[in-house]
Amino acid sequence: MIDHPKIFKKITDSIVTIVLYVLLLVLIAGTLRILLDIPTIAIDSLEGGFNRIVTNVLTLFIVFEFFKTFADYSRLERIKLTDITDVTILIAMREVTVGLYSKTLGFEIIFALSALLLVLGVIRVMAVRYSPEKA
Repeated sequence: MIDHPKIFKKITDSIVTIVLYVLLLVLIAGTLRILLDIPTIAIDSLEGGFNRIVTNVLTLFIVFEFFKTFADYSRLERIKLTDITDVTILIAMREVTVGLYSKTLGFEIIFALSALLLVLGVIRVMAVRYSPEKA
């Protein structure tokens, strides 16, 4: 008889492992990109090079959080709500920061992203306060 749960677990474990290796490669490539962009601050305009490095560093933090989430999933076999809200908060904060640096976002978008950050912050606090691990 075919053991479907065992096959499903093996396949999902393999997919998570592949995604972890891909994210590790992206982290390495992102770090190299940041290091290679450092000379552009001196050559390019200070503002343009700085904006690029800030954007790349914030993007790298997001990838790192994804890596951490997948690593936790491979170890615990569940995704915690706090991990997902952390990634989403980082994405929203990146968009606000990049928009403010590049001066491309209107006040409506910044206000909407700020409201999203507030809601995500409340969700994050509630997820920690009412965590099933505390019970």
